[in-house]
Amino acid sequence: MRAAWDSMRDRLDQWTRSHVPGLQYVVVDAKETLFEYAGGWADVRNQTAMTLDATLMAYSMTKTVTAVAILQLAEKNALGLDDRVERFLPFYCRYPITVRQLLDHTSGLPNPIPLRWVHLVEEDAGFDEDAALARVVRANPSPRTEPGQKFAYSNIGYWLLGKIVERAAAISYTDYVRMHILGPLNLSAVEMDFVIRHPEAHATGYLARYSLMNLLKRFVIDRRYWDGYDGRWLRLNPVYVDGPAFGGLVGGARGFRRILQDQLASDSVLLCRKSREILETRQTNGAGHPIPMTLGWHVGQSDGVNYFFKEGGGGGFHSEMRLYPTAAVGSVVMVNSTGFKSTPFLNRMDGAFVKGDLRGHTGS
Repeated sequence: MRAAWDSMRDRLDQWTRSHVPGLQYVVVDAKETLFEYAGGWADVRNQTAMTLDATLMAYSMTKTVTAVAILQLAEKNALGLDDRVERFLPFYCRYPITVRQLLDHTSGLPNPIPLRWVHLVEEDAGFDEDAALARVVRANPSPRTEPGQKFAYSNIGYWLLGKIVERAAAISYTDYVRMHILGPLNLSAVEMDFVIRHPEAHATGYLARYSLMNLLKRFVIDRRYWDGYDGRWLRLNPVYVDGPAFGGLVGGARGFRRILQDQLASDSVLLCRKSREILETRQTNGAGHPIPMTLGWHVGQSDGVNYFFKEGGGGGFHSEMRLYPTAAVGSVVMVNSTGFKSTPFLNRMDGAFVKGDLRGHTGS
């Protein structure tokens, strides 16, 4: 078994050196960490090694956490999944859509490229999220398709869900998540939060020098968001997304393993049994046809095995976490490079754990 672990680590070392600056990869079951790896560089210029204690931008992996927050509030009857959005947000919009339709991306809301929906970390103290969301809503005044009829991904939808959390809970979205999700999971602010608590432990984000995105960057992001080149990588300056509910979490793979383990456990500390079933139930469109989405997870398949997943990508970082219900395992990979392709990576690496070839011994 030790030879198998060593072989996997060698493969990961070689892959990381060839494809990304740095990488974290963790596999868990409900009780244990089955395998964990960190390799490459958290900071190429300063030759700072990527470790499992480093934090990265999780971007859209945050959306599953937002969905959990909504389901918690539904448990408390603070909102209903089929409530109209305008009940909570009359000043933001009068979209004829429901909370459920925001969760499963059938609201019909547009999804403009959100690369400009960021601000520099040093600008955060003066940033007005409400004003930023109002500008986005004004620029996208109505659904593109009839609500409930079609699956179409929308960052705006999850940004609005964060505001619904605030109205229903009467506290900020970020404070709600800290109190009712990160706290019960025993995640410290250093491990996961919406701000970079320890800059020296936060990975630098990169864009591949020889990539289409690098060639087009001047047309999609402001010049102040990038720095200089570190070899074959363009160094990006640290930013926060404008809407924390659609992509604001800052953390590492070890932090996200707690979320996966809670969903794999016989009893979740975050959700009652019924709510967890709702979170893992595939949804349908207006015609009754299944869509590739639950009320918080996307639905995928690899080698005939179904799984739930949430991918996150943006300036300088890319990540994906997965749950394999039949195998009772979960995985998460996080890298500090925009162009990382997480799906083929996890399809390849997770197989040994899903099939059980590397179960029974931990590879920490």
